[in-house]
Amino acid sequence: MILDIGFETMPREDLEAIILRRLKATIDRVYANVPFYRKRFEENHITPNDIQSLDDLKRIPFTTKEDLRDNYPFGMFAVPMENVVRIHASSGTTGKPTVVGYTARDINTWAELMARALAAGGATRGDIIHNAYGYGLFTGGLGIHYGAEKLGASVIPVSGGNTKRQVVIMTDFGPTILTATPSYALHLSEVAEEVGVSFEDLKFKFGIFGAEPWSEKMREEIERKLNLTAVDIYGLSEVMGPGVAIECHEGQKGLHIFEDHFIPEIIDPGTGEVLPYGETGELVFTTIAKEAFPVIRYRTRDITSLNPEPCICGRTHIRMNRVTGRTDDMLIIRGVNVFPSQIESVLMEMDEVEPYYQLIVDRKDNLDTLTVLLEVGERLFSDEVRHLQDRERKISKNIKDYLGVSAKVKLVEPKVIARSQGKAVRVIDNRKI
Repeated sequence: MILDIGFETMPREDLEAIILRRLKATIDRVYANVPFYRKRFEENHITPNDIQSLDDLKRIPFTTKEDLRDNYPFGMFAVPMENVVRIHASSGTTGKPTVVGYTARDINTWAELMARALAAGGATRGDIIHNAYGYGLFTGGLGIHYGAEKLGASVIPVSGGNTKRQVVIMTDFGPTILTATPSYALHLSEVAEEVGVSFEDLKFKFGIFGAEPWSEKMREEIERKLNLTAVDIYGLSEVMGPGVAIECHEGQKGLHIFEDHFIPEIIDPGTGEVLPYGETGELVFTTIAKEAFPVIRYRTRDITSLNPEPCICGRTHIRMNRVTGRTDDMLIIRGVNVFPSQIESVLMEMDEVEPYYQLIVDRKDNLDTLTVLLEVGERLFSDEVRHLQDRERKISKNIKDYLGVSAKVKLVEPKVIARSQGKAVRVIDNRKI
């Protein structure tokens, strides 16, 4: 379903004219109202008048998460605080949190984009949306909530946690759309099985999952266990929250970026060079319709590529491919670069394994080591030790063959790896402790 025919199916020439007009207005606003950007422009001998084409955007330096932290808490806001009606923030687990603000118009814009996203993911005003994203400073829960209400759907603001109660609600209320992180969706299916509830008896049609990288194999596992069509959604607080991009349920081949609000680029994460369509690199966004907290060329650290080819759904916006990881999540094991999602893809190829794993990185005798903990089903774990060891060696060989990195694989019994109420903790890097 295309909610906004005008913008979502607009010819590229007309769309780019709107993008350029909004970009110029945003540049004028940040130059006038955000000291950080004015100083950055002046240091690089740039004025707003120098931005006369979309290609001129490349002249502007990048904005990083460190820049946001250096201007903590409200130094990047482009409006007075009396115009800010909402504040969200990251967890700040690796430093000061990044703080983002919204005007009343920003909240309305966000709701409209999330309504578009939900419609692309298969939701209609007749659906009941079971929203298991966390509410609070995290943008996920409230972003989905406002979008559902704007769409006209019914929303159950259940948030994360209380999983057995959620299963009861899913059984009694009959929701038709599930929104959650992919790891929590799998946990819901696990708990439902424990209490004797089958997703085949529930009414879910579509699931809209995001907030953490997940593989195509994980999608297949979710669709099998939850008996629904799984759609990938993308967003991040610094750019808006959820609803920056989403797969259409018709294609499920790349996420449509709402380009009338966000300009995407792909860069080489090492050199900063802008890469052409199809090449994989770091995703960069410029917001062009936000009032309180616009960002110019923000480095997301997410690794993906862009696809300009038309989609079967009729949308003309550029698609981004599934995020495979983050530059700060990339593991370097004895000189080999590998992302957790790549290892996940190899693990999910194996029979009788569960979609729960953890990567433990250590350094012994000045050499990096990788241990993969992987849950297996009850039947397999009850096999003889020799059979388990054979399976561990086979998985380790597959990781080496596919990814070029050596890993010790340890198969563990069900429920050993902690379940997440939100984003799954995939990596424990003891080298950083």
